[in-house]
Formats: sequence, C-alpha cells, structure tokens
Amino acid sequence: MPRRGKKKDLPLHKIIVVGAGGVGKSALTLQFMYGDFVEEKKITVDGEEMQLDILDTAGQEEYAAMRDNYYRTGEGFLCVYSITIEDSYRLLTNFHEQILRVTENDGIPFVVAGNKADLEDKRQVTKQQGQELAQKFNAPFLETSAKKNTNVTEAFFELVRRIKACKSVGNEEGKKCILQ
Repeated sequence: MPRRGKKKDLPLHKIIVVGAGGVGKSALTLQFMYGDFVEEKKITVDGEEMQLDILDTAGQEEYAAMRDNYYRTGEGFLCVYSITIEDSYRLLTNFHEQILRVTENDGIPFVVAGNKADLEDKRQVTKQQGQELAQKFNAPFLETSAKKNTNVTEAFFELVRRIKACKSVGNEEGKKCILQ
C-alpha cells in the first residue's frame, strides 16, 4: 500500500549523557523520553521539529574502554553529577577532559546538570560548586530532579540549542564552535 505524502527528513542531533555510576543519567533520560525506551525522539525546540539520538552511557569504570567510541559520535554532552555524591562531581572533570581529548574539539557543546535536587537534605555539592564547574566547561548549569521532573526538559533543550548553534556557524572539521 503506498504511503500518503513523503515524510520529511528531520534534523538529527546526537546527545551523549555522561557521568559517574548512580547519578541518575538513566532516570533523567527516561524522564525526558516520557518513560518510553526509544533511541530516537522527535521534539520541537524553538519551533523547529527535529530528532534526538540520546546515548545514555554507563558510568561504571568497567565500561571506560568503550567511552572513546561513544564520545566520537556525540555532537553534545549532558554532564551529570549527583548533588548527593561529591565524588560524582569531582569525576566530571575527568569525563570532560576525556571528551575533549577524544573529540579534539574544545568547542563541543556541554550542559552541566546537578541531579537529585529533590534530595536537598543529603546535599554534598553546593549549587555554587556546580556553577563554577559549568563555568570552567563554558557550559550552562541546571540543577535537575528526574524524580520531580525539575529542569529535565530544560537541560536537554539547552543542549540542543547549543548543538544547533554550533552547526549553524559551520562547525566543520578543523573549526571550533565557541559559545558564550
């Protein structure tokens, strides 16, 4: 049976979610995807329809050897730590450095998310520390809660905006995209 009308090809943006084990990367991704496990999601950001390919990486050390391969495919990175686990905050610098080394692109888009903001009574990382880390990464900062759906969509949409901005300035091989 013939299909009615040709489905238009939507732009595809590849997001990699990184961070230590147990920080809520999967919970954030699933919350954003509305509880459905699909690898690609159609969304509308700033009036433009597009698809997202989101890779939720394993943060455990036994998967470290596979990370380089993941990182090479990413167009933007959501860097997640838990506000309740200080070590997860410190480890983000290692993830960031590894991404920069592998991609050889110091202008690749990042967003920093301090997750589990609903657990204020167990906080080990201050909001100011998160903001300082994001500033070091030249990235926006949001505190998120996958449980309460706080700033989840905003974190992903902000990363998409940064990816689109880099693509629109012609971030071809050898060029860097610097976002202020």
